[in-house]
Amino acid sequence: MAKYLDPKADVTFKKVFGEHKDLLISLLNALLPLDYGKQVESIEYMTPEMVPDTPTRKDTSVDVRCEETGGRKFIVEMQMEWRASFKHRVLLNASKAYVRQLPKGNEYNFLQPVYSLNLVNETFEPDMEEYYHYYRLVHYLHSDKVLEGLHLVFVELPKFKAKNITEKKMQVLWLRFLTEVGHDGSDEVPQDLIDNPQTGQALEIVRESAYTEAERYAYERFWDYASREATKEADMKAAVAERDAAVAERDAAKERLRQTICNLKEVGMSVEQVSRVTGLKLTEVETLWGCTK
Repeated sequence: MAKYLDPKADVTFKKVFGEHKDLLISLLNALLPLDYGKQVESIEYMTPEMVPDTPTRKDTSVDVRCEETGGRKFIVEMQMEWRASFKHRVLLNASKAYVRQLPKGNEYNFLQPVYSLNLVNETFEPDMEEYYHYYRLVHYLHSDKVLEGLHLVFVELPKFKAKNITEKKMQVLWLRFLTEVGHDGSDEVPQDLIDNPQTGQALEIVRESAYTEAERYAYERFWDYASREATKEADMKAAVAERDAAVAERDAAKERLRQTICNLKEVGMSVEQVSRVTGLKLTEVETLWGCTK
């Protein structure tokens, strides 16, 4: 039985979508909010160096950039861990791609839309049921009034579940490819992914036997790095939670002490007597003597 690598890693994601235009076009058409009749038909890759060759970078992400023959720009990013600044970075990169279309002297009507598709391997909107998030510039009161230009899509992969047949078939297949293949050590893949021409081709590309020893080493390094980053993030969250708990306990103890001093004051004790009873210094008792928070 064939063994498949996880397509979310940098080396595999790059091979599937950074080297096969037909598969990238299929992914774009499946996941982007494109109007009827405006599907992507042909693309050219932009700045090959934007697709990393190794996992030696500041975060576990990889992006693929391309341009449609008609001028529309597309940025596709696979992001392994969520950070609060990620949305700002996405907005900045999309804005840069939009601005760079306009060399000095050109007219604004030559500007083409920029679509940023961001596949995130963590849940970042826990209060929302939806896994698909689409942002664009709309009028505050009249959402049908739109400023065209920037289209930002975020997909929370852990939330994805194929629920019903009304969902777009290729969207479901590509998201299943990204979430079900190679990540749990299983060699089995769903038959419908094998049978579909696009995902079937992608499966052949992530077949482990198709990778050199150096590529497999880079693949393992990617996941080692991702695991270290996830552990570091978890440790930081635990440290913050522990600090917050200590602060809360300190505040609660202070409130209990304040209430005790208030009660002793009400029964007629002096500051000196309260100091002797509680063991607090006079200055500490006097600080809380007003019995107000």
